[in-house]
Amino acid sequence: MTLFTRIASLLLLLSLSLPAAALTLNEAMAALGDAKASGHVGEMPNGYLGVVNASGQSAEIAHLINQARRAEYQKLAQQNGIKLSDVEAIAGQKALDKTPAGQYIQLQGEWRRK
Repeated sequence: MTLFTRIASLLLLLSLSLPAAALTLNEAMAALGDAKASGHVGEMPNGYLGVVNASGQSAEIAHLINQARRAEYQKLAQQNGIKLSDVEAIAGQKALDKTPAGQYIQLQGEWRRK
């Protein structure tokens, strides 16, 4: 085995043993305020977050929080005997209404500063 092959093998092993830099839900929730304020994510009328400007971990933040929101929406729909889409629409409207001026919301498929 050549020196180059040994170094390459060692680097491969090291990269496989490093922990993933994935966010937890708590970390995503802690980062959400900054992600919204910096214009990376915004609220959509369907009750979920969308990526406005992909940067850093914005997609991962939106994905993790959307998973948690969906689970909560499903629970509420089940408890109240209504459709998931109705819960999503109600939550979406509330989120749009509560979004502070200067942050992004999606209206008719387009991102706009509120």
